[in-house]
Amino acid sequence: MSKEFVDVLVIGAGPSGCVSSSYLKKNNINVKVVEKTKFPRLVVGESLIPRVMDHFDEAGLFPALDKMGFEKKLGARFLRGDEVCIFDFSDKFGEGWDWTWQVPRADFDNTLAQEVINKGIDLEFETEVISIEFNGTDSITTVKNKDGKTKEIHAKFVIDSSGYGRVLPRLLDLEKPSKLSPHSAIFAHVEDVNREEGVEGTLISFDIIETEVWLWVIPFSNGNTSVGIVGPTEYIDKLSENGDAAEALRKAISLSDYYVKRFGDVDFLFEPRHLKDYSCSVKKLFGDGFALTGNASEFLDPVFSSGMAFATEGGMTAAKLALRQLNGEEVDWQKEFADYILYGVDVFTTYVKEWYTGNLQELFFHQPENQDVKRKICAVLAGYVWNKDNPFVKKHDTVIKNLANLIKTEKQQQ
Repeated sequence: MSKEFVDVLVIGAGPSGCVSSSYLKKNNINVKVVEKTKFPRLVVGESLIPRVMDHFDEAGLFPALDKMGFEKKLGARFLRGDEVCIFDFSDKFGEGWDWTWQVPRADFDNTLAQEVINKGIDLEFETEVISIEFNGTDSITTVKNKDGKTKEIHAKFVIDSSGYGRVLPRLLDLEKPSKLSPHSAIFAHVEDVNREEGVEGTLISFDIIETEVWLWVIPFSNGNTSVGIVGPTEYIDKLSENGDAAEALRKAISLSDYYVKRFGDVDFLFEPRHLKDYSCSVKKLFGDGFALTGNASEFLDPVFSSGMAFATEGGMTAAKLALRQLNGEEVDWQKEFADYILYGVDVFTTYVKEWYTGNLQELFFHQPENQDVKRKICAVLAGYVWNKDNPFVKKHDTVIKNLANLIKTEKQQQ
């Protein structure tokens, strides 16, 4: 069996893997990436939030992405019947990017991967991790390519950015149930032939069908739009008696008074994908010689598009700490990686939970709007969930519930 020797092995060529490998390459680290699939490939997670732009910029990947002309996302709109709440990323608490992108992930991820290759990084597609053994921080990873040939990759550190593949959690028995209630999603792309001109045609929107059920609409610059339904798994399963994903998604679209005319009679560009019980977690985020990033560690919920932000945050943080460790520095992985990442996860977990209780929706649609509150929530939705100067970050576990209860009390007294 052939052998390769590298400083860092990155598993997965999605955004997290590309950010970490590109950063390491910039810092003269011998890094290799293995990716199980062939790009371009379809994947969910098409709405980004501004925090990811910091990572693409720092990793040197922003120019290649910016040339692609992806649809700019300046904020987000939430609909509930006749009620409308719009967040503008340029009007938020604290510093940070004012915009990001809405992207067909097949094109977006392929652009990232090709730019990584252009930077001289060894990236192997259609190469699957079969097993891994650790000797302290050193590791031997056995991989198999599309022709069935195996080889060993010897590395001083491994960053698992395998997404839903969750390679190391499976191989090392690190899987753990999510703290969130079981939810599922069905989505597809359509040719947006009924798209209106101007902002209305390009604005990302979340249409609330019921308190725990919502439709996403993510327009792309190529004329297509992603449409998806999210809700409790039991609810999603009942949308189609025979489990037909296309039938279920069509029924979901018919429940939206706002979007049924735009999407009710258009064809899906591919068979709708059903993501069942998507939330996941792990027992730990790191170990001797490895770190878990993105969906290989935690995935919460698509409602606030936090998935890629956590993926790239984890990828960049892991790369920086691995670089320091390789340079002989002592790294406190618990404090500098796990505690740091999980703080942001805890903040967003609160927002996801309070969305599905309806408390956050009370704040979104309350009239008249409290602009100070809205700006602080907007900063969270933009992904700046480590800024403890923001009370909606620092006191996330109480502030939403307390304000929502205050609003409900005011309504009862009217």
